[in-house]
Amino acid sequence: MENPISGLNKSFDNRIRLGVMSILMVNDEISFNELKGLLEVTDGNLATHLVTLEESGFIKVHKGFIGRKTNTTYAITKTGEKAFSAHIQALENMIKGFR
Repeated sequence: MENPISGLNKSFDNRIRLGVMSILMVNDEISFNELKGLLEVTDGNLATHLVTLEESGFIKVHKGFIGRKTNTTYAITKTGEKAFSAHIQALENMIKGFR
């Protein structure tokens, strides 16, 4: 029998990164402040996790302006979509494997 926890991606073990990826799977792009509000986390905490996901190639960052205010938005990459889908599939397999 295959190990029921194989296929899980360590990048998504953290609840904040899991939340970010879940949100980005269903939104084309989302702003930093929207993510912060949805996940109810501090600026610094969210920023740290976003950097980790960006460095892994799972999300892309777009910095722009709305009027004179900076606006940073995030979107999932094809690599991120593929990795996160595989992680979700592995979670489902794990649950089924423990029945």
